[in-house]
Amino acid sequence: MAEKISVKGQEECTLDGSVDRHGKPAIRSRSGSWSAGTLILVNQGLATLAFFGVGVNLVLFLTRVMGQDNASAANNVSKWTGTVYMFSLLGAFLSDSYWGRYKTCAVFQVIFVIGLVSLSLTSYLFLVKPNGCGDEKTPCGSHSTLHLSLFYVSIYLIALGNGGYQPTIATFGADQFDEEHPKESHSKVAFFSYFYLALNLGCLFSNTILGYYEDKGVWALGFWASAGSATVALGLFLVGTPTYRHFKPRGNPFSRFCQVMVAASRKWKVEIPSNDDHLYEVDGRDLTDDASRKILHTRGFKFLDRAAVMTQEDHNIEQKTSTHNPWLLCSVTQVEEVKCILRLLPIWLCTILYSVVFTQMQSLFVEQGAAMKTTLAGFHIPPASMSSFDILSVASFIFINRRIIEPMVAKIRKSGGLTELQRMGIGLIIAVMAMLTAGAVEHFRLRYAQKDCPRCVNSSSLSIFWQVPQYVLIGASEVFMYVGQLEFFNGQAPDGLKSFGSALSMMSISLGNYVSSLIVTIVMKVSTSDDMPGWIPRNLNKGHLDMFYYLLAALTAADFVVYVVCAKWYKYTRFEERSSRGMKNDEVRV
Repeated sequence: MAEKISVKGQEECTLDGSVDRHGKPAIRSRSGSWSAGTLILVNQGLATLAFFGVGVNLVLFLTRVMGQDNASAANNVSKWTGTVYMFSLLGAFLSDSYWGRYKTCAVFQVIFVIGLVSLSLTSYLFLVKPNGCGDEKTPCGSHSTLHLSLFYVSIYLIALGNGGYQPTIATFGADQFDEEHPKESHSKVAFFSYFYLALNLGCLFSNTILGYYEDKGVWALGFWASAGSATVALGLFLVGTPTYRHFKPRGNPFSRFCQVMVAASRKWKVEIPSNDDHLYEVDGRDLTDDASRKILHTRGFKFLDRAAVMTQEDHNIEQKTSTHNPWLLCSVTQVEEVKCILRLLPIWLCTILYSVVFTQMQSLFVEQGAAMKTTLAGFHIPPASMSSFDILSVASFIFINRRIIEPMVAKIRKSGGLTELQRMGIGLIIAVMAMLTAGAVEHFRLRYAQKDCPRCVNSSSLSIFWQVPQYVLIGASEVFMYVGQLEFFNGQAPDGLKSFGSALSMMSISLGNYVSSLIVTIVMKVSTSDDMPGWIPRNLNKGHLDMFYYLLAALTAADFVVYVVCAKWYKYTRFEERSSRGMKNDEVRV
């Protein structure tokens, strides 16, 4: 048989081992594909609208309502955003190990809605007082410890809910497409681009309409709109329950990782056979479920191969118990899982500094815009709404990349388009260009600024539209970096760690925010003196934000050099084909 055929009655089942909500083989015509995928894309767009309805103006909320200075507000936003993505590890762990992706998505979306409702109530009842405060002119009153505690509990509930949901929903959406089916496998690759597009389109409303009203001081209304959007998103997600495809969780991956390390350490004197066939591997039918695949042996990290060498002691144990001790003997697939994660780590580390650049769009770009001329024909332009140009850039470059760049490169190279690693490298280069552009804009903003303005609001005659190029370049870099990351980490992660693969891309954003906070703190400490308020003071006209942007450009350029070395060293994970495994087992399931 050319390929494994699965039938249930007269209806074709999926070939990748996915199941329906009852645990039975998923029927292709009744589940998954774009009918389920579209629901997930809409869910993602609405949830993103809700999240950024809070996040995009949070730095202004902290300065205008909570009374924090620019550097403190930027740091707090970076820490909060970093925590959001840190929780992605928790969601990925529960999804891959115990709950499965559907349950994880549902539970964390409920937490997300609770956090948004709590923030809306807290802002309306306690924080935005007196009414109308929190705009550019009217300061808010002081807040009690209880009110501050309610605020921080609310925003960190939002962080927990959105963080645990994000990497899982990306993987769950990809699960709806059978990668063993020619047409659906193509759709699965396209899904990640559309997923990131939906994410950005969700930002568009929050960055324009919500951003406008929040900038005017109508904070509670903006937060209530976010809560409503998240509630609708949750409802749509639950509506699709009967049509979703699922993969069963495979248990705690940390125990599997530790077993390999312990077994390899206990056999550190054992000689590794030159023939790969002499290493221990489970038979196909012994894998945990039909969706699991063997990972083919690779030459790197050779010391770990000792965990798969069967000694006389292992043989005796297997003879007595008809099984093996996993802390003494591990399969090649289990060893390769560990190798896979170790190979991904250097690539992942190189993406963190890119996220430092990306996070400036939500903090310092907004503060820079607030210090520029923000009126056009008498209409006030909220600084946070400038990120709409980033969103439009993302939408445009996704189309340009899929319809023009990829086909053109494939035609020239005659071996396919750009790889995920190549696209991520291009993203780093564009990020350097974005920071150089932002630095140049800040240089000219300072030339047209009133140096002694007390609050530094609209103090420069340079129009805020000069920020457009830096936002457009950030958007272009996202298409290459973050879409490439989603495809790369999800595709290269072992079958039992798919959500973890998606979480890695979220984690790079998380650590990027923490690193950004650290860099800002160090820069302020080093650049502040008796006669110099530092590069990023409350009054930006007395600082040197342009030098900070140039510093990030230099750091990102150095990171690109390291990335190229790591990308050349990386060896792609090779999986056994499910069709060949199926021929060893049952060719037809009825």
